[in-house]
Amino acid sequence: MAIRLIFNKAEEKLTGRSHFWGCPDLPDSLEYPEVPVNEDGELYYEPLAFLCQIRCEDLTPFDREGLLPHCGMLYFFAAMDYFLGQSDAMLSPGMGEWNPQHFKVLYTPSCENLHTHTITYSDGSEFGLPAEKISFERCEDFSEDFRLLGKPWLDEVREQYPDYVSLLQVDENDEWNLRFYDCGMLNFLIKPQDLAAGAFNKALCHLYSF
Repeated sequence: MAIRLIFNKAEEKLTGRSHFWGCPDLPDSLEYPEVPVNEDGELYYEPLAFLCQIRCEDLTPFDREGLLPHCGMLYFFAAMDYFLGQSDAMLSPGMGEWNPQHFKVLYTPSCENLHTHTITYSDGSEFGLPAEKISFERCEDFSEDFRLLGKPWLDEVREQYPDYVSLLQVDENDEWNLRFYDCGMLNFLIKPQDLAAGAFNKALCHLYSF
C-alpha cells in the first residue's frame, strides 16, 4: 500500500518535523543541493527548490511492509521554480527523465543535530513557499495526488518504468500555483532493490505532461 500526503497550513515552526515547502533541517554532513547555471558565459550556482522533508518515524504506522526507513529524515529537492509560475526561471528541466543535476533525494539516519537552512533572495525574502505540515494515511498503490510508494498514477509512466517504485509522486496544486505545463505529474522513481538498500542517490525523476 502507498502512503498519501495530506497538507495543513501551520502557524507553529515545523523544525525537525515532516513538512512540505519551507526550509529543510539538515545535518552538517549534508549540503543544500545546488545546480550549476551558465548564463552568458558566467557560471554560478542556483539552489534547488526544497520540496519536502519526511520524518521517517512518522511513517511507521503506515509503512507496514517496511519499505522505507523508520528513523531519520528523507529530503526531496527539485528545479521547480518554473512550475511555480516563475516563467523567467533559468532552470526548466522539461518533460521526460530529468538530468540528475535538476533534482536530489537525500537521507540522514538521525533526526538529531539538524540545522535549518534558509535560502534568501537578494532583497532578503525567503526562497520558496511557506511550510505546511504533513500528515499521512494509507492509500491505493495507483492513486493520484501526493504520495509515497506505490506505482505512478499515469499509465504512460508505469509502462516506461515497469520495474520502479514511485518514491514520491507530486501532483499539481492550484493553491501553490504548481502546474506542470498544461497538465502533468512529477515522479521520483527508484528500483525496489535500491529502495531496500537505502540507495536514494540512485533515484531518478520523471515529468509527464499532456
